[in-house]
Amino acid sequence: MKKDAKFAVIGGGSWATAIVKMLTNNQEKVGWYMRNADAIGYLKIQKHNPNYLTSVEFKTEQLFLTDDINEAVHFADILIFAVPSAFLVGELEKLQTSLKDKVIFSAIKGIVPETGMIVGEHFHETYNIPFEHIGVITGPCHAEEVAMERLSYLTIACADKENAQFVAKNLSSNYIKTKISKDIIGTEYAAMLKNIYAIAAGIAHGLGYGDNFQSVLMSNAIREMKRYTKRIHNIDRNINESAYLGDLLVTGYSTFSRNRMFGNMIGKGYTVKSAQMEMSMIAEGYYATKSAYAIKNNFNKKVKTPIINAVYQVLYENKNPKKVFTELTEKLD
Repeated sequence: MKKDAKFAVIGGGSWATAIVKMLTNNQEKVGWYMRNADAIGYLKIQKHNPNYLTSVEFKTEQLFLTDDINEAVHFADILIFAVPSAFLVGELEKLQTSLKDKVIFSAIKGIVPETGMIVGEHFHETYNIPFEHIGVITGPCHAEEVAMERLSYLTIACADKENAQFVAKNLSSNYIKTKISKDIIGTEYAAMLKNIYAIAAGIAHGLGYGDNFQSVLMSNAIREMKRYTKRIHNIDRNINESAYLGDLLVTGYSTFSRNRMFGNMIGKGYTVKSAQMEMSMIAEGYYATKSAYAIKNNFNKKVKTPIINAVYQVLYENKNPKKVFTELTEKLD
C-alpha cells in the first residue's frame, strides 16, 4: 500500500458521514460520493450533512464531493462502501470505471439481497476482487457517538495485514481506537447477525420483557453467533472479542440502534411496513434475517438458531410476536 493512497467513501448516511469525519483527521483530501446532489450543495455551503449527524462540521476544502460514483472511484485508491446493503447493487450498476487495482472495504453490516452474499463475497465473486484487496470495518461503534467524539473502538479486518494496518491508522484518532483482524468472513457475518439479534432485543422490549430476559437473550445470541460463524468459516476465533460480542451488545442495548428501534416498534404492534415507513433510516437486520435464515437452511448440517428463527417468523411469516417469543423463552437457557 503506497503511503499517499487516497480514500473515497461511498454513501451519504450517518455511518458514511462518521467515516468521512474519521478520515479527515488523517487525510488532506477525502473523496465522498453522495447520490443526492442537493445534499452536496447544502454541505458545501453549510459545512454539514443536512440529513445525518448534522452536528459534525466539515472543512469542505478537505472533501472531494461528487454525485458521480465513477468520479469517486477514479479519485481514490481505497473505497469504503457505506450504503445500505439493499441499495449496493443499484449503486454499482452506475459504475463505468473499473474496480481493478482498487482496495475495497465494506462498512455495510448486511447481506446483498440479490446474491445472498456478504459484501466481501459479493465483490470477490462479481468483480473478481482478490480477498487480499477486500476488508471489513466493524464496531462496536455507533455513528452518533463518533459525531460526539466519544471514545469508540473499531476492528479492521483484511487478509492483507498491510492493508488492514493502513486503513486502521487512517481511521484512528484520540477518540477512535483500532485493532486489526484476519477474520474477514467471520467479522462480516457477525456484523450482519448482530442486527438480527438487535431486532430480537427490540421486539422483546416492545413486548414488555425486562432486563433479566434481555441478558439471557444476549447470552444465547452470542452462542448462536458462534455456532453460525463456525459453520460458515471454521477458524480459531475468540467470539468474546469486541468485533463479535462487543458489537452485539452495543447494537442490542443502545438507544442509537436502528435495528433495536425497528424491533421495538414490531413488539409494540406495528406492522413491518408501517415500522419501515416510520423510520428515516434502514434497519439492515430486516434484510439480513431473510438471508441468514436461507443460508442456514442450506447448511448440510443444520445449526441451532432459535433466535434467528423467531425473528424470521415474526417478520416474514407474519406470526404473532407475543406467541413467537413465548415459545422462544422455552428454547433459551
